[in-house]
Amino acid sequence: MTIAATIQQIEDQLPDHTKLIAVTKTKPVALLQQAYDAGCRRFGENKVQEMVEKQPLLPADVEWHQIGHLQTNKVKYIAPFVSLIHSVDSLKLLQEINKQAARHQRVIDCLLQIHIAQEETKFGFDEAEAEALLNGPELAPLSNIRIVGLMGLATNTDDEAQIRREFQSLRQLYNRLSSVQRPNVAFTELSMGMSGDYLIAIEEGSTMVRVGSAIFGARN
Repeated sequence: MTIAATIQQIEDQLPDHTKLIAVTKTKPVALLQQAYDAGCRRFGENKVQEMVEKQPLLPADVEWHQIGHLQTNKVKYIAPFVSLIHSVDSLKLLQEINKQAARHQRVIDCLLQIHIAQEETKFGFDEAEAEALLNGPELAPLSNIRIVGLMGLATNTDDEAQIRREFQSLRQLYNRLSSVQRPNVAFTELSMGMSGDYLIAIEEGSTMVRVGSAIFGARN
């Protein structure tokens, strides 16, 4: 099946409130252009260097999503153009994003990454840490970021019941924290679900699914 046909098939499965992020890590620009020509406008990259190299080679209306772990010293490279950072996992990173966004006179939208998986290798806040951050004084001076929701990665397992439980826990946390009212907090996005589990994520309320291999084939 062509990239265009695959994207259409996935789009047909998505509710109106759920957006498709095409995960383009390791993929050549020619394949990204095919996805763009098929109507895809949101591309997710794991590595800053790859995003920075690809961004000028594609049309200006592409929304670039940083979905992988982000080091503070790399923020400056994507601050001029990144649309949404899914993987904010510390206050220090949030402060650096704010600093670099201010340099470019931008407000950068961010998601707090929540650790929901039964795996030590995943990054993210736990529930108490996320709640403390959203209600704490450290957030007040950060006027060049906007926290628009949460992101989580489910455990890499074939146990669909476990995946569903993890997504449900994230949705419940989202519902609880969405009542926080601050100038730089406005929850609208719940980013969960990838190629192997996005259908479960949709059922559990995801507003963004990050799909790569299901569109472009296995990673190189």
